[in-house]
Amino acid sequence: MALDQSALLEVLDALKTAEVDDRIRQAAQTIYQALIEAELTSVIGAAPNQRTPDRLAQRNGHRSRLLTTSAGDLELRIPKLRAGSFFPCLLERRRRVDQALFAVVMEAYLHGVSTRKVDDLVRALGADSGISKSEVSRICADLDGEVSAFRDRSLAGQVFPYVFVDATYCKARVNRRVVAQAVVVATGVCGDGRREVLGFAVGDSEDGAFWTAFLRSLKARGLSGVQLVIADAHLGLQQAVAAVMAGAAVQRCRVHFLRNVLARVPKGSAEMVAAAIRTIFAQPDASHVHDQLDVIAGMLGRQFPKLERMLRDAAPDLLAFTSFPPGHWKKVWSTNPLERLNKEIKRRTDVVGVFPTLRRCCGWPARCWSKPMTSGRSATAATSPKAPWPCSPRPPRR
Repeated sequence: MALDQSALLEVLDALKTAEVDDRIRQAAQTIYQALIEAELTSVIGAAPNQRTPDRLAQRNGHRSRLLTTSAGDLELRIPKLRAGSFFPCLLERRRRVDQALFAVVMEAYLHGVSTRKVDDLVRALGADSGISKSEVSRICADLDGEVSAFRDRSLAGQVFPYVFVDATYCKARVNRRVVAQAVVVATGVCGDGRREVLGFAVGDSEDGAFWTAFLRSLKARGLSGVQLVIADAHLGLQQAVAAVMAGAAVQRCRVHFLRNVLARVPKGSAEMVAAAIRTIFAQPDASHVHDQLDVIAGMLGRQFPKLERMLRDAAPDLLAFTSFPPGHWKKVWSTNPLERLNKEIKRRTDVVGVFPTLRRCCGWPARCWSKPMTSGRSATAATSPKAPWPCSPRPPRR
């Protein structure tokens, strides 16, 4: 239904005296209202005050409805019928935010903007009525379906030779108490070197049963071809890997190991010990790496006997990377590729503070990955563009 001449002149007069932002809002409101009236005319078969035998219903006034858009708050008038009901297809029932602003709200929330600050953002976009924190939560609850689909997606069809596993901690209410819970994230490097988030879970990171259940869930979704699992020395993880992923080795993160070592030496000796241990990883090939560990363990053992035992006991896991191509070593001897992801989780979850339930603690970080997260750059391209992939591990050093 086109606007008649007098209606257009009224709109023009209103736009003349309005500011630029108000002009956009009034123009959007006029277009919305005209489309609603045109849709109703099509539904009942007659325009206002038109007599026709094809009329199916009678108009019966209007009711007000506020629609919040990126152009501002639109005050719309929804027609009513004497018999039956009508609701325009441009709008959604029980939702006063249009799809464009709806997407802005979800994107802001996922990027770590608190629910209260989202209200300021909506007002800055021209919606004077703002948006309540409970409404932001309801809008973002619609992402739960995408989270479930991402979490349960199939991993079959790709081989992931390297799997990184690490945990960060969030606070949640459990049995009316605020406790720290580990958010465990697993990422994998596929055949062409791209990283992808494989799965996540919330639980006790020092519980072997938890690790076994987590790895089995990945296996059940089709995870295959794992040759090396890179992680910290979590209790029960190595046994879980041996039980679920037969044939895969465990690489202990060298960064976490160094922190554990430095916690056992006097502060004045920390720099010397750290420099000595780093020389182990600066060797050109596997044999020199193993030889250097023997040298450093013996040297440190004269002053710190406990450090020698730590190095020799951790050697099989700490040097597991040496069975793989040297070009990949820098990428697989620590969980550093996961640290950026963990920092992003912490940045966003710190906005929440304390999660009301474990389910929310698990679901919120995953909303950031509603699509499989991959890095645009190959995980190994920087270190070895010509290295064979998938890699074949070397036989263990005897």
